[in-house]
Amino acid sequence: MTSGEATDARSGPSAADAFQALADEHLDAAYRLARIILRDQAEAEDATHDAFLQAWRKWSTLRDPDRFEAWFDRILVNACRDRLRVSSRRVTHDISGELGLAIADPYAATLERDTIEQGLAALSPDHRAVVALRYDRDLPADEIARRLDIPVGTVHSRIHYALRKLHEVLDGLALEDPTR
Repeated sequence: MTSGEATDARSGPSAADAFQALADEHLDAAYRLARIILRDQAEAEDATHDAFLQAWRKWSTLRDPDRFEAWFDRILVNACRDRLRVSSRRVTHDISGELGLAIADPYAATLERDTIEQGLAALSPDHRAVVALRYDRDLPADEIARRLDIPVGTVHSRIHYALRKLHEVLDGLALEDPTR
C-alpha cells in the first residue's frame, strides 16, 4: 500500500469502516486498561468512550494503521489521566449499597480481583498505567516507553516501585484477613 492509499483509507467513506473495525477489535482491551487505571466501572467506560471519540477526531493523523493499538493506548491513558485530575477535585460518595443496586462488573466478581484492585488503588496513576500495560497487555518495557513517551529506564523504575508497593499492600491485606 502506498502512502497515498493509506491516506485514502483514513479519509472518505471507508474511513469509518476501517476505524470501526479497529475500535471493535480493541474495545475490550481498552476498557480493561481504563478499568485498571481508574478503578471505577463508570469512569472506565466514560474514559474509553472519550478516547475512542478523540481517536476518531485524530484518525487522519495516524500514519501507520498497524500501530493503532500503541497510538490508541496513548490516547486512552491520557483520557484516564484527565479523568483522574478532574475526579481528584470532586468529592463523591458511593450510594449504590444504600440503593440496593447490583452492579454487574465481571472484573470485580472474585475475592482475588477485589484484593488486586485494593492493591492497585494504592498506586499512583502512572504506576497503574505501566503495571496494566506490562501485565494485562503483556507489553515489553520498550513498547510501554513508546506508548507513554517516557524513557525505558522510567518504565523499569515505575514497575519496580509499583510491584514493591503492591507487595506491601497485599501483604498488609493478608495480615488483616487471613482468609485472603
